[in-house]
Amino acid sequence: MRLVLASTSPRRKELLALLGIPFEIAAPTGSEELDRLLSPPARARRFAEGKARSCRAHVPDALVLASDTLIAINDLVLGKPRDREDARGMLHRLQGREHVIHTAVAVVRETEGICRVAGESVRVQMRAMSSADVESYLDTEEWTGKAGAYAIQGAGGPLIQGIRGDFTAVVGLPLRVTAHLLQTCGLSSPIDIERLYSHKPYPNWAPFSTGSQG
Repeated sequence: MRLVLASTSPRRKELLALLGIPFEIAAPTGSEELDRLLSPPARARRFAEGKARSCRAHVPDALVLASDTLIAINDLVLGKPRDREDARGMLHRLQGREHVIHTAVAVVRETEGICRVAGESVRVQMRAMSSADVESYLDTEEWTGKAGAYAIQGAGGPLIQGIRGDFTAVVGLPLRVTAHLLQTCGLSSPIDIERLYSHKPYPNWAPFSTGSQG
């Protein structure tokens, strides 16, 4: 069975590759417009399913996998910053407090009418930062294109005091959830998922574990 990742994110590509299943890449189409009547986890699920469905007509015989990640403080959703000023505001809003990352995964196969969606939520505690700390991080420009204006797997890792949940969900593709969804669709990973989580073979994964708080 062909597996297609409906994403142009290098992070999701790198994470999915850790499962040892061959896959192709397709760029999802359509826009993400927030439905404010939905909770943040429900929005992430809808976006993930929408991305997967946007590619299904091009590869109807393939299993299409898509994911979406939202960052929320209570019900306020933080998207990707428009510019440095917007990123600065997000980091000042997040610093010294807890936020929640909601990541959803969807798998769709057109020929069999398969559509399954699952999600993972992670609580993240960011360290308190001075204005100089924020400006130093902004200078890296890593915030560009990142929801919440930071990347835990990069220079943003030291900004995080601890997490309660799956590190890979924070990066953008919860591997346990993904492996389970694929298996229910008849596509099993040759990788021992628990061994994978034990070894943590991804940048900045090692310092974080489920329930860790720095």
